Amino acid sequence: MAIIMWIRIILLLAACMLPLSVEAMVRHYKFNVVLKNVTRLCSTKPIVTVNGKFPGPTIYAREDDTVLVKVVNHVKYNVSIHWHGVRQLRTGWADGPAYITQCPIQPGQVFVYNFTLTGQRGTLWWHAHILWLRSTLHGALVILPKLGVPYPFPKPNAEKVILLSEWWKSDTEAIIKEALKSGLAPNVSDAHTINGHPGSVQQCASQGGYKLQVHAGNTYLLRIINAALNEELFFKIAGHEFTVVEVDAVYTKPFKTNTIVIAPGQTTNVLLKANRATGKYLVAATPFMDSPIAVDNVTATATLHYADSLSSTITTLTSLPPKNATPVATTFTDSLRSLNSKNYPARVPIKVDHSLFFTVSLGVNPCPTCVNGSRVVAAINNVTFVMPKVSLLQAHFFNISGVFTDDFPRKPTVVYDFTGTQQPANLRTNRGTRVYRLPYNSTVQLVLQDTGMITPENHPIHLHGFNFFVVGRGQGNFNPKRDTKKFNLVDPVERNTVGVPSGGWTAIRFRADNPGVWFMHCHLEIHTTWGLKMAFVVDNGEGPNESLLPPPSDLPKC
Repeated sequence: MAIIMWIRIILLLAACMLPLSVEAMVRHYKFNVVLKNVTRLCSTKPIVTVNGKFPGPTIYAREDDTVLVKVVNHVKYNVSIHWHGVRQLRTGWADGPAYITQCPIQPGQVFVYNFTLTGQRGTLWWHAHILWLRSTLHGALVILPKLGVPYPFPKPNAEKVILLSEWWKSDTEAIIKEALKSGLAPNVSDAHTINGHPGSVQQCASQGGYKLQVHAGNTYLLRIINAALNEELFFKIAGHEFTVVEVDAVYTKPFKTNTIVIAPGQTTNVLLKANRATGKYLVAATPFMDSPIAVDNVTATATLHYADSLSSTITTLTSLPPKNATPVATTFTDSLRSLNSKNYPARVPIKVDHSLFFTVSLGVNPCPTCVNGSRVVAAINNVTFVMPKVSLLQAHFFNISGVFTDDFPRKPTVVYDFTGTQQPANLRTNRGTRVYRLPYNSTVQLVLQDTGMITPENHPIHLHGFNFFVVGRGQGNFNPKRDTKKFNLVDPVERNTVGVPSGGWTAIRFRADNPGVWFMHCHLEIHTTWGLKMAFVVDNGEGPNESLLPPPSDLPKC
């Protein structure tokens, strides 16, 4: 009898402990970075891939899981991988941007990225964060809710990852190298892609596109990611409507739309109802650009294919927004609101400790060896960021002097009519490796102001290590007295990458509750290359739980 009682107690204890072991798993992945010959647009070239796949493999995990990714570099380039949107609480060493949080993984070397998905669920992604390798070195990161926790929207019948990107016939590393040598802008891409395929284009009509297979009556959760290097995109499916339920791995108040606008670095989850009986419907991704800047005008196409539809069925087409359809983009952006429910509250900072004002702009600096004796650059508060030779995080953690200064200006040193027609005659910028220091747990309001230097342009700004709330946006110059009164401090959208509108401004707020060094940059890759970037240093708080962990033993060396 005593034995039976003990068996019951052991079984009861095991049952109680089971959810703990199931809820937080350790997920292991191996990324072999290798060259792979890939044919697109009827021409073949070698590209840098993970495990020979383009797009790369999807990482699946659940909220609070720990993810270990062993990256083995088999190519001639230095490599680093960024886990875009992962908070990396106290684990900045695993964030990935080369020379910011780590030295890159050199050819033949190995590094294990080790991070926990604390309190996060939704669609994020991973990509190379050095050179222009992310043009092909990227993939999805899908974080499912904890077991037993439902979505705050009707459960879909199935889920699909939709990765939007760009494709160049030439080697992208050669393209940016030539652009930097000449001082001019690089060539635009030759096509856009949907899950790695451009679809049928004029120069290569025989090449098929991606097929999105659906069954009539089912609802699908589409996890849409813009992995393009330099272009914002509209996304549309003929004859169907989307219900937006999440952006950047944060739930939103649902709203309906037939067109999505998505900037490089951003993710958008939508519900799609397959409410047609049968047929084939055009899926399209086309550029959004409302400034006089050259873009790739080739529309990427795929097909929404209902089960049992004949292959001979004519595809239903759709009208696409013109590339300068600002009202379409603005309507979409203005519709985004945080869910702000009991389970998913919007904890918007009300009190502000640091009020910052950053201009984002282009410029021109002297370059004796360039074509016109000058080169195009980019800057924040007229500071063109200079990449260090060792990582900023190592310099911060080990107190290495001479790597950076913590005097990044909190506002522009020269104030003028930022979006007016009369821009400064002097387009030169200052150069430096300068950061802005924040005490642990301080609150920040940052106004990002576009300028008309050379030309106004929409800049998707990504902040590593944090989510932030987009409390306001507008056209023209930010007016603190007038515009602050209109801020949404109740349910503003929460995200990690936000568009600063062409000729306008965006205001964000966040709490600096993550010690380390955190990169902030434009996610148009050419602007990052030109220097539109900076970093925040967040000091340790009190005790080990508010302090950066020491570096892993296998951290790559410069």
